[in-house]
Amino acid sequence: MFVYLIRRLLLMIPTFFGITLITFVLINLAPGSPIEQKLQAIRFGSSGGSGASSVNSRGDTAVNEEVIEALKKQYGFDKPVHVRYWIWLKNLSRLDFGESFTYQEPVIDVIKSKLPVSLTFGLFTLLLTYIVCIPLGVRKAITAGTGFDRISTVLLNLTYAIPPLILGIFLIVVFAGKLNLFPIGGLQSDDYDSLSTWGQIMDRASHFVLPLICYTIGGFTELSILMRNSMLDIIKSDFVRTARAKGLAEKVVIYKHALRNALIPIATGLGGFLGVFLAGSLIIEQMFNLDGMGLLGYQSVLARDYNVIMGIAFISSMLLMVGRILSDVIYVIIDPRIDFK
Repeated sequence: MFVYLIRRLLLMIPTFFGITLITFVLINLAPGSPIEQKLQAIRFGSSGGSGASSVNSRGDTAVNEEVIEALKKQYGFDKPVHVRYWIWLKNLSRLDFGESFTYQEPVIDVIKSKLPVSLTFGLFTLLLTYIVCIPLGVRKAITAGTGFDRISTVLLNLTYAIPPLILGIFLIVVFAGKLNLFPIGGLQSDDYDSLSTWGQIMDRASHFVLPLICYTIGGFTELSILMRNSMLDIIKSDFVRTARAKGLAEKVVIYKHALRNALIPIATGLGGFLGVFLAGSLIIEQMFNLDGMGLLGYQSVLARDYNVIMGIAFISSMLLMVGRILSDVIYVIIDPRIDFK
């Protein structure tokens, strides 16, 4: 196992270079750049363009070439793409992601400011999904073919088929609008600071309910059905029949002998728990006015904020690769018979 982990860690190096290089080249080949954003600010700014712009014979405002060249030099766009990528790598060795073109502050600070929202919803989504779906999948496997199994399967498929956008609109219109049970969006009320400690907790909880439903509802179906099918396969195996033949109680057979083996396929997704650090959904964050990582990534792409995009790409790729390795480790913990070589 140790040799396998070392080999996987070494494989992360070329994988990292491949992901970051492709991302860097693609965003630089895309139309538009931060320079264009600055030029727009100059053209439509309130300064009137003295010294920075001139009026041509057609009456249009044209930015001086000197200004364009100065902006290119400021942001490093006067160098070829491969040189800029090399500079980015050297800065990355010092954990320097550069400065955001949009926010005019270090990228790491921008990500830190958006991280708490996505991290909070990511953790709650992960916990709720596994806490609900594992027992539900086990129950569906035990009662396979019964009314409970059929009805729950229909309900899970219905919830899975509902797009997050439609579900979010429904929740806002019904539960926040007509019934006025929950706030429409945001993370806290305007009078949050004047509330008591318990009032602040309840206020935050009420703001979390609707977006959390949108975050979790889709994952319920996949994990529940996967757990059900895995449990059904294990229940039909020889060692479970042997355990029953020995006279062991059904709960002991199910929860001590069968469950551990049925969790092996589920372990594939457990390593992805690191993804909660950058969990974010553009649609959900837009609907519920949540300033998280999903919205940051979308806005950075629109603004061609290359440094923020690369910062997110680096962190997400590292979390993904480390999560895959952790999934293999969890495999071995659940079933010691598995030996990666």
